[in-house]
Amino acid sequence: MLDILNAIDSFVWGPPMLVLLIGTGILLTLRLGLIQVMKLPLALRLIFFAESKGEGDVSSFKALCTALAATVGTGNIVGVATAIKAGGPGALFWMWMAAFFGMATKYAECLLAVKYRTIDENGEVAGGPMFYIENGLGKKYKPLAIAFAIFGVMCACLGTGSFAQVNSIVEICNLTLGLEPAAVGSILTGLVAIITFGGLKSIAKVTSAVVPAMAGIYFICTVGILIMNAGNIPAAVSLVIESAFTTTAAQGGFLGATVMMAMRSGVARGVFSNESGLGSAPIAAAAAKTNWSAEQGLVSMTGTFIDTIIICTLTGLTLVVTGVWCGPANGAAMTAAAFTNGFGSVGNFMLMIGLTLFAFTTILGWNYYGERCAVYVWGTKCIPTYRAAFILIISCASFLKLEAIWAIADIVNGLMAFPNLVALLMLSGVVVSETKLYMKHLEEEKQ
Repeated sequence: MLDILNAIDSFVWGPPMLVLLIGTGILLTLRLGLIQVMKLPLALRLIFFAESKGEGDVSSFKALCTALAATVGTGNIVGVATAIKAGGPGALFWMWMAAFFGMATKYAECLLAVKYRTIDENGEVAGGPMFYIENGLGKKYKPLAIAFAIFGVMCACLGTGSFAQVNSIVEICNLTLGLEPAAVGSILTGLVAIITFGGLKSIAKVTSAVVPAMAGIYFICTVGILIMNAGNIPAAVSLVIESAFTTTAAQGGFLGATVMMAMRSGVARGVFSNESGLGSAPIAAAAAKTNWSAEQGLVSMTGTFIDTIIICTLTGLTLVVTGVWCGPANGAAMTAAAFTNGFGSVGNFMLMIGLTLFAFTTILGWNYYGERCAVYVWGTKCIPTYRAAFILIISCASFLKLEAIWAIADIVNGLMAFPNLVALLMLSGVVVSETKLYMKHLEEEKQ
């Protein structure tokens, strides 16, 4: 079964998907005038100073935190480790490339989510790729929108939103405290159930408090390890860049990797981590209180910057400077080895707290994404059934194996990304025109 999953994974994330994903980001970058560089200071300022006026359910900041809750998770800790284990240090470089062009993609998809959002039967904002596919491209494209929504439910229940997160929490708690998977799974299921039945506002309230705190703690820990190994940083950066374009030789527990493997691992894990082009973040962005779709696009764009350019880089460099990347460990165990190298036995506890918070908030964010996708296909009447099914899946997820989990997650991520990327390419003209309108508005405000 694992061989079959890996074969499907390799097909889904083959050259066509890599070209479509990076190509979409490059096209949007060119059409938007390098927006991820030129407007990044404005975007960072808007995180805290956006007016949050207009239709919507939550503030721009809370919408960003909900999206970050879903993106800043095991991909930043376990995903980076598995990418480097499979593709060598060069995989980190390709994560950077995916993130750089992914910032333009994230901007575009979140802009479209706000522009084409609607109100559902319960009076709540509904938006995301399924709505900008149907409302932006026209009713004849509704089958593509339904395909996205079904893949989104699969991603929430079988991949990014459940299996990978629960497995990571179970593994790190077992490694650090010796807790049994069943016990950890039971506690996790109970907490998820309590917050899940509170809906978006309950999820947003938890994530807006936890996400900034957990990101800050993890930042301090990883920077601490890098300071301790400051002398190794130049060589580590050089190795990352060199390995991105040359075959990485086998050494220690590392079996060696080709350039294609480094690229595939880096891009796939980069998308798993920051979700640019996947179409998930727009579902949260659509609920933001704003009168300008481009404004929320800029706020959302910072999510990819924070997630990959900052957090994944810190994880990757930590693994390389400590040398654990060429050891026998993989996944959470590899990152735990790096933390132990820096902080001794205390490092395991620090990583356990960080990873548990990261993964837990990702479960909450993806629970909401899956619910919105399910509502699009089956209507609001399916919400209680979906929530019950999601909680049941969380309770069972702790018993699956690591390799199968990541293969499944990669496959459903790729399936979800395809309809969204097609829509982004076809609606790129709308993104450009909306951006010009907002920039003109900002210029007029200055006068």
